[in-house]
Amino acid sequence: MQLLASLLSIDKSDSEPVYLQMAGKLMELIKNGTLQAGHQLPSTRKLAEHLSLHRKTVIRAYDELLAQGWLESHSGSGTFVAKHLPEIKAQNLLKNPSNVSKTAGFTIETAPHLNLEVIKLNDGFHLDDGFPDARLAPLAELTRAYRSQLLTGNSYVKLGYHDPQGSSWLREELAAYLSETRGLKITSENILITRGTVMGLYLTCTGLLKTGDHVVTGETSWRGADTNFVQAGAIISRIPVDEYGIQVDELEKICLKQAIRLVYVTSHHHYPTTVALRADRRIHLLRLAEKYGFIIFEDDYDYDFHYQNKPLLPLASADPAGMVLYCGSFTKTISPAFRVGYLVASANVIQNLTRLRRIIDRQGDIMLENAIAELLQNGVIQRHLRKSLRVYRQRRDVCCNLLKDQLGNSVDFEIPDGGMAVWTRFDPKINLPDLAQRALKKDLYFSNGLLHQKSDKLLNATRLGFASSSTNELEKAIEILAKLIKTIPSS
Repeated sequence: MQLLASLLSIDKSDSEPVYLQMAGKLMELIKNGTLQAGHQLPSTRKLAEHLSLHRKTVIRAYDELLAQGWLESHSGSGTFVAKHLPEIKAQNLLKNPSNVSKTAGFTIETAPHLNLEVIKLNDGFHLDDGFPDARLAPLAELTRAYRSQLLTGNSYVKLGYHDPQGSSWLREELAAYLSETRGLKITSENILITRGTVMGLYLTCTGLLKTGDHVVTGETSWRGADTNFVQAGAIISRIPVDEYGIQVDELEKICLKQAIRLVYVTSHHHYPTTVALRADRRIHLLRLAEKYGFIIFEDDYDYDFHYQNKPLLPLASADPAGMVLYCGSFTKTISPAFRVGYLVASANVIQNLTRLRRIIDRQGDIMLENAIAELLQNGVIQRHLRKSLRVYRQRRDVCCNLLKDQLGNSVDFEIPDGGMAVWTRFDPKINLPDLAQRALKKDLYFSNGLLHQKSDKLLNATRLGFASSSTNELEKAIEILAKLIKTIPSS
């Protein structure tokens, strides 16, 4: 009795009810073999006395375990550990502490392609991958719209299950918005709402690619896309990228040798270099897709931010054959925290991918989707984009001037026509990963560039994002970078 009571340590200040604490402790003693099958437990009265508890508390703990099948009660004889439980060898938990929370008892295969860098933002300075400034986002309007969605209307309908394809209201507003701003000839049936571009790409790879299919990307490309292609079992071929985007002539050479299932392209601002795909290459790419029957996945991750002139219309706007899947999101418009994106394609493709989406994610955040629909309908997002465009253009100019003035010959770059980052090539004498690590110790984050490397040579280049920092923050960030570079000994 005393031994059992000592093992049932109870913390009355804990938020968990005492009877559940006690039931949990008894369950663990049974699981680890301390209490064997058929072992008789003390009466509720005696155990309550030893633990200084009310008898009803012990009764509730016993009843909980009786209901779950851990204990069994025999009238007139008492309460016992259930006899149907297998015999468990008692363990000394002090000598053999459980490690189950760290290592599973079964084997798993590690997948190297899933080892992607996780960007953890801090409160310091940052020249990131090209994130928006959440301080500019229309958060007050979004909060009011979200609150309205939660509190008004029929709660059974609003808070219940909805169409896996996404909010019909948002799809209708998006169809009108994308038709007006991007020249897409679509209806709400051509749109699938996703939790960002990553989900759109994952659904495409899972639903439209088979193991062994050939996929073509630029030799510099987005690692997240590559990861999805490898996960789907596709074979990746890479083509050169120059100041006019992917070299489509090289794609045609591949098409003459083997069947291509999908081409991944960031046509407006090539990732990571930010260059735009030239008009003649756009036409050529669309003609090749129609001739050879491959899918074009057009990732338009920051379409709205183009500074020199009006944004170039996407490939999807000039696609009479239905070969393009067009994907975008509100991640760059509002903030990465708001996971709402959209995939645009022919209606039968959307129906197919919607069925697939349902088995991994029954539906999105319908409240958030409707709130964004309201902001689109009221013109809030459009006004926010116009304001952000002016601010980001100014920050781009400040950033480029600072890079030129303070880093001089240590870096080489072209002023980007659009986007939210400057593709910056560093002097070969500079060890970019080492520089990034040293900068982090000075409270400055930027990517070490390893994600952007070609397979055959070291680029020693990275994206320096300017949009998420104020001009004052940009000055301080590049000042830190300049001081660190000056400490590098010349060879």
